[in-house]
This record gives sequence, C-alpha cells and structure tokens, in this order.
Amino acid sequence: MDYCTLPKLPYSFDSLEPVISKEILELHYTKHHQGYVDNFNKALQKYQEAFEKKDLSLMLSLQPLLTFHGGGHWNHTFFWNNLSPHAKGMTDSFSRIIDENLGSVENFKEIFAVRTTAVFGSGWGWLAYDKETKKMEVMTTQNHDNPFQVGKMPLMVVDVWEHAYYLQYKNQRARFVQEIWNVLNWQEVEKRYNMAVGVK
Repeated sequence: MDYCTLPKLPYSFDSLEPVISKEILELHYTKHHQGYVDNFNKALQKYQEAFEKKDLSLMLSLQPLLTFHGGGHWNHTFFWNNLSPHAKGMTDSFSRIIDENLGSVENFKEIFAVRTTAVFGSGWGWLAYDKETKKMEVMTTQNHDNPFQVGKMPLMVVDVWEHAYYLQYKNQRARFVQEIWNVLNWQEVEKRYNMAVGVK
C-alpha cells in the first residue's frame, strides 16, 4: 500500500534551463524525490504494523525515518511549486510587504543568500512567516526539517543539498542560490503569504 505518491512535476525537465539543467532536474525528481516517497511509504507500512502490534519501542524507533523521508517528500513538493519557467517579479504590493518585514527586497535577498549558502552540510533556506510576531523571517533547516516543526509557516524555499546543484554548479553553492531568483515563482510565494495572514 502506498500512503503517498510522487506528485506530477508542474513543468518539463528542461523548462528551468539554464538555471537548473534538464539532467539535474530529472535526476533530482525521479531519483531523489522518488526515493523519499518510496522510503516514506516503507517506513509508514512498518509503523502501521508496529501500531497494530502495539510495539511502542518499534514505533518510536521509526520516528527519525518518518521525519527524514516524509520531510524530504514534503519539502521537495513545496520546492517544485516554488519554481516556474514563466517566473515574474514580485508585485509592488508584495515588495512593500518585504520592505516592511526585512528592510528591503535587496536586503532580504542578501540575507537569504548568506544564510542559505552557509548551511552546514545538507539543508534548506526558507522565507517563513511567524504568526506570533506577525513577521516574515529568513531561516535555514538541516536535512529535511522545515519551519512547520517550529510553528512557522513556510513561504518559499531553496534546496541546498548537493544533489540539487552539484552536477551543474560544482562547489559554487552561492552562485546556484543567486541564479534561483530567475525561476522563483513569486506569485506562489505571495499566495502562501496571503494564506498565512488570512487574506482571501
């Protein structure tokens, strides 16, 4: 039984070139993302069996696998929808919101680039919304963790695991982070922000 499936990619493998090559996108999607889906389903099946047997120790031991592979699946799905071959700049109204929260669009991009490039090992760079402070913030997570785990709403993300860029950018993670702005789907980011703050 499959608990989740690989979602359809919202564009073709070559449509994000030259920012993300066809080879990288196809490998990333069909091998890495599919692997997280497959391993999440396997872990969930084992968890279901342990639950039925009331084997608490096994259930607890499976938590890291569920978090890792489930997070990998969720984060990647979010990341694909975060990108677009028809990327447009952010609207004036959303640009003003960025200014209010993070000083300026330029300041936001600089902070995001510095923090995301500096992720130790494998992880993700995020723009998130904190409902308590009612502010947006730049944050990073390791492995496949995400802002939900600390009570914040993710608005955008950049995958900085090496498999996301290394075939094309080699060790130049900073250049990859810089180039990603050219295919960023700001309309999707703004839609997520509106949902987070309750604007219909």
